[in-house]
Amino acid sequence: MKVIFDTQSLYYLPQYIPVFKELSKEGIKSKFVFYKNPHSPLIQNVINHYNLDHIWVDKESEAISFYEKEKADWVFFANSFPYLERLHKVSKSAQLGHGIGPKASYYTKSSKSMTVRFVEGEYRCSRLKTMYPEDVFIDVGFCKLDPIFNNEQIDGALNLTHFSKEKKTILYAPTFYPSSLELFPKNWPEHFANYNILIKPHYFSISKEKYQKHVELLKAWAEYPNVYLASVEDYSLVPFLAEADLLISDASSALFEFALLNKPVIWCDFLKLRWSYRGIFSYRFKKRMDKDYGEYADLAVHAKKYKNLKNLVEQQLAEPNHLADKRLSLSKKLAGTLDGKASQRIVEYLKNNSI
Repeated sequence: MKVIFDTQSLYYLPQYIPVFKELSKEGIKSKFVFYKNPHSPLIQNVINHYNLDHIWVDKESEAISFYEKEKADWVFFANSFPYLERLHKVSKSAQLGHGIGPKASYYTKSSKSMTVRFVEGEYRCSRLKTMYPEDVFIDVGFCKLDPIFNNEQIDGALNLTHFSKEKKTILYAPTFYPSSLELFPKNWPEHFANYNILIKPHYFSISKEKYQKHVELLKAWAEYPNVYLASVEDYSLVPFLAEADLLISDASSALFEFALLNKPVIWCDFLKLRWSYRGIFSYRFKKRMDKDYGEYADLAVHAKKYKNLKNLVEQQLAEPNHLADKRLSLSKKLAGTLDGKASQRIVEYLKNNSI
């Protein structure tokens, strides 16, 4: 059996790598297709680390030509792909989303059907089957966190030698839009001097020019001695999830992934919205979010404004089990079975359903 991973973005890798490792254990060969971009040298470092069999392409039209020539049993995607009709003449396709969260796009990603989509949890699986009754959805769980649940050594371990072992560690992981990031003050690490602070912005915040204001704030925060700011090289969220005692976030999949570990979460309700999402246009924001947004909100305590954060951090770290039952309940809905075997279930499906 031959498997290919279509890797348009670096941040797809944390979901792909556990499956790649499981395939390797079974003696099944994998190949990665990477798309050239300004971070190609960084991607090459990742390639070297895992010794990945790979090729580089410029665009999707070049990728489909390669797939037609390779005729692999399976090609993995983390998002949609415009040439599925051509691909399905030679290979089967599998979709493996790169994150979980409250955005409606989780469901619209399936509007162009692939051979199979691997889904996190029975609830999401049944909802997708109702929306797209002709398509195939398989509940496997959330393989991105398999390394943590299996107590494996986490790839991309962080250099935190400057952190105090006496202090608790906070992770701030905002999404790029709509984000709380611009509503945090320039000196906020001073307000949390009694904590180690990990800051893991979304990949887009540090890689796209339109988010220059994000970069300016991030650089200012990185100057504080109690802060570790993720660089583009820190492409995986998993090492940050493993290190932190508490998470602060907004409408980011990081919020839900951290909750799966049953550790306390603070959800920032204060967001910097573009004018086109405010007032009479607020329906655009609601449309962007999933219908279950309100229910998912119960797995965290909420900060209405930045000034509420410090008290909430102190409360949640003093009582980390405060919302444990709610987190566990919603975790099952968000991600299904969390036993570290999601990657195994994916590989078993591939083996039993290959061409």
